[in-house]
Amino acid sequence: MLKQAGRTLTVGGRNADFQGFTSAAIQAAVEELRRAGDGGTIRLDEGVYRMIGPVRLYDGITLQGSGSATVLRKSPGVQTKLTADADYGELQAEVEDASGFEVGMGIQVYDESQHWGWDESNAVITRIEGNLLYFDRHLERDYQADDGGMLTNACSVIEVLEGRQVRILDLTVDGAGDRNYPIGGCRGGGIYLYKSGDCRLENVTVDNFNGDGISWQITEHIAVRSCTVTRSAGSGLHPGAGSTRSIITDCTLEHNGLAGLFICWRVRFGEFSRNRICANGSYGICIGHKDSYNLFEDNVISGNGDSGVYYRLEKPGNGANGNRWHRNVIEDNGGAESGGYGIFARGVAEDNVFIGNRIGEDPEGRQRIAVQLADTVSGFTFE
Repeated sequence: MLKQAGRTLTVGGRNADFQGFTSAAIQAAVEELRRAGDGGTIRLDEGVYRMIGPVRLYDGITLQGSGSATVLRKSPGVQTKLTADADYGELQAEVEDASGFEVGMGIQVYDESQHWGWDESNAVITRIEGNLLYFDRHLERDYQADDGGMLTNACSVIEVLEGRQVRILDLTVDGAGDRNYPIGGCRGGGIYLYKSGDCRLENVTVDNFNGDGISWQITEHIAVRSCTVTRSAGSGLHPGAGSTRSIITDCTLEHNGLAGLFICWRVRFGEFSRNRICANGSYGICIGHKDSYNLFEDNVISGNGDSGVYYRLEKPGNGANGNRWHRNVIEDNGGAESGGYGIFARGVAEDNVFIGNRIGEDPEGRQRIAVQLADTVSGFTFE
């Protein structure tokens, strides 16, 4: 049960409790509720908000916009080289050129050997002294200046870190992806949740983010309802890292660069229903490492660049097992020179059940093969 308590504070225009169309104004309202300690609601006026850093939400807080007219727009990207190694556990980095960075700005740090996956570090700038940047979260790795060490302002627009009973409602995130540097989906997203639970996103749009649209990692009971994710450079939705009992319903996931729905590593007992997953660059749904016992029903999966449903190549013991697929429409997937599969399962996967699905096959069309199963796949049944 989501907590219903605390005050309601407004952000935006001159009659708001916190005036200003900025990430700083929103965060100031959040911190006011956090100090009170009993949750509450932040209501955002209509308008375009300049987001230089992530809005961090805490237990029991609701962030609610005024519909599509409330737009949180990521500020343009800046980057600079590290001039000294930035070490694990540090809260500072020495850079070549700090101009363009601001206090309150979100950052990521990486080098050529430690980039993507969980190897990036993310934080918010707290102080700038010349070309020395101070920030609020310890670095996760050792980053070498002579290995292409970089610091950019790539960051999430909204994030929940170790939070419970958070709601995000009725707003749009504009990632301004063509003017920003990329960020990996394990450490960030247009909206990002980490080690959190019992959270709900509803009537939210994420558009043109240079990474994954909405990512949640190491979570339980995350609900994403009636949301739209389009034109993300990565995947639309990215549940991962042992996230359990996610519920994704009535969402539109279209024109994302990789998968509409990227299910990644031990995602279990989820329910994915009545979603439209179309025209994504590679896959409609991509599933793999121990992603098991999930239910997919009444989804439309069409027009994706390679395959409608793609089971990744996994080693024995790591397959996506025991998933159920009911009444999905899987058609017109594939490109002129690649893919063309409704369902393509590689590696090992066991005991997946398909009931009442419509899986197209047209040797002369986009989806040339309805189902392609590797020899190592077992227990797939179609009714």
